[in-house]
Amino acid sequence: MLMTNQRITAALAGAVALSLALAACSNGGTGSSSSSGGTVSSLSILDYYNNEPDKSLVQKGLDACASQLGITIQRETVPGADLIPKVLQQASSKTLPDVLMLDNPDVQQIAATGALAPLDELGVNADGFTKGIVDATSYQGKLYGLAPVVNTIALFYNTKTLADAGVQPPKTWDELRAAAKKLTKPGRYGIAFNANATYEGSWQFLPAMWTNGGEETNLTSPEVADALQLWVDLVKSGSASKSVINWTQGDVKDQFVAGKAAMMVNGPWNIPSLKETPNVKWDVVQFPVNKAGQTPIAPLGGEAWTVPLNKDQAKQQKAADFVKCLSSDTNELAWAKARFTVPTRTALGPEYVKEVPSMKAFSEQVANARSRTGKLGDKWPDAAKVIYQAIQLALTGQATASDAFKKASGG
Repeated sequence: MLMTNQRITAALAGAVALSLALAACSNGGTGSSSSSGGTVSSLSILDYYNNEPDKSLVQKGLDACASQLGITIQRETVPGADLIPKVLQQASSKTLPDVLMLDNPDVQQIAATGALAPLDELGVNADGFTKGIVDATSYQGKLYGLAPVVNTIALFYNTKTLADAGVQPPKTWDELRAAAKKLTKPGRYGIAFNANATYEGSWQFLPAMWTNGGEETNLTSPEVADALQLWVDLVKSGSASKSVINWTQGDVKDQFVAGKAAMMVNGPWNIPSLKETPNVKWDVVQFPVNKAGQTPIAPLGGEAWTVPLNKDQAKQQKAADFVKCLSSDTNELAWAKARFTVPTRTALGPEYVKEVPSMKAFSEQVANARSRTGKLGDKWPDAAKVIYQAIQLALTGQATASDAFKKASGG
């Protein structure tokens, strides 16, 4: 059973307080294996890239920085769901790693507990990085993490299917509704998306909500209701399956690959799988806007590398140098090309797109993408829960799009 965001924050705060108190009474520091001020020869690392090919691809980047800094690394990987519980345990036992990877929406939450060292006090800055990811990895005006690469979601479409139907990739919601309806026929829906009752369902709704001017700070606004109405219209018209309320993003990809959906809302992590099905010809565009003049805005995904507090100042500084190395131009481009992600240094965009044309729309989408925690900080999970509950209410006919968010909020 997953702990709530508030319980995690409270538990971690207590564990970190205990850890730091013990550190103050000892010669060691959290995650430290060298004496303060001594030569640092190794760093410990914790991340959740425990599946291939990401595990090996990330290892190459870690090894490159270890070699550059003249150190060795001891890396531990755990499943994604186990990372925060692991951090809790390590904070309590005073064994936090020297370098800790966190999903970007978790950085502010962990920073709020006092567990992380401010990177800007260790000579690391985020100059030239995409604003959205800087917002995600900053807390109370200080930088606590760097993300070498990020991802987001956009609109994939089957180029042959659209061409055969005489349909252009939609740029507006009206065009999206019309295209999805025209592309729908027996055995194939016009579009597939994830609207399940998880944070993933909220994540997939954000492009419609944010692009239309809706905000997580006011979920009962007309702009948010209009975005939900788009989802309702697509399902009610038969252009999208009623099963979207249960589908994961992986299920959406499977529908697209099987030819059961002409378009899909999804992310670039599906590209390796799509490349394994050469019979499916596809391309990607940014998520459509409701009205001309709006800017397509989507959420930022991806992980940030942080430095837990460490009484050993030399080791803490070396860890900060390591995090800085991971986001060098060379490493960002290498990771982006290997993993179909987008470099966070905006100046690298044109070069990257030239080398990986299939990532053009995602690179464009990232330029205006937003952090989920940018406005609500560690309260974001509460809003995300209301969002996916409202989506479920509207798509199952238990509430209208205009009433769903009020009902989901308990109003």
